[in-house]
Amino acid sequence: MTTTRNIYAYLLAAAVIVVSILGLLGIWDVLQWEDIKDFFWKGIYSLILILFSGAVILFIFSTIYKTEKKPPSSPFERKEDDRSAA
Repeated sequence: MTTTRNIYAYLLAAAVIVVSILGLLGIWDVLQWEDIKDFFWKGIYSLILILFSGAVILFIFSTIYKTEKKPPSSPFERKEDDRSAA
């Protein structure tokens, strides 16, 4: 759990650094704002596409792909072996 949180922290920190660098380059007119805006919207559209694709794949696997699982037994049920031993 903490490993996942650390990975997310590094990814978010990297995203903040990238956005900050792009902002600084835009302020100093090294990059044009239109270039930054196009890059941003392409990134957003890509994330939306990945989100919808993941949702469709999740739906397909949750409805079609079924594994045979034995339902868990209740801890309050006593097995036949326990009854015969008592």
